[in-house]
Amino acid sequence: MDDSSRKRVTFTPEEWDAVARYFVGNGPRQRENIIIPRTAGPVKIKTDEEKMVEAFFESCVFKSALSTVLGYGIGAAFGLFTAGVNPPVTLPDAPTQTAREVFRDMKSTTLSYAKNFAMVGGVFAAVECVIESARGTTDWKNGTYAGGVTGGLIGIRAGLKAGLFGAAGFAAFSTVIDYYMRH
Repeated sequence: MDDSSRKRVTFTPEEWDAVARYFVGNGPRQRENIIIPRTAGPVKIKTDEEKMVEAFFESCVFKSALSTVLGYGIGAAFGLFTAGVNPPVTLPDAPTQTAREVFRDMKSTTLSYAKNFAMVGGVFAAVECVIESARGTTDWKNGTYAGGVTGGLIGIRAGLKAGLFGAAGFAAFSTVIDYYMRH
């Protein structure tokens, strides 16, 4: 190409203003249409309401409450099952239990299991969430530490030795479960 075939392109001041407004201007932009490049595809930017809901569901209070409620339900189901399977322990010459006595025994067993499972679930979730927040990382160590604290708190009611064994056992169990769930 020679220099005679090249034409110089010039913009008028109005055209420069239009270009500047197009690239830099304050025109309306939809946040939902902004695409952030990632390897897995585009990401939608969350609204403030979505962030608030997500923060609520990830809070330690919600996690602990949910674990307590679910622990109560699972404990009640487990207690009902064990109460139905375990035979009543009575003396050989004692009269046969009535249906009311059997149901009363099942109710006490079910509630006992439900309360224990609720306590374990709530304490474990609360301790794990606090440890995770303090450490600032999510890994298998959080569950191990939380298991140790929870097992120690449960076992300490029966003495120091029981507390140490409870801490070690619950920490080992939490580590195995966490390893299984992550792999």
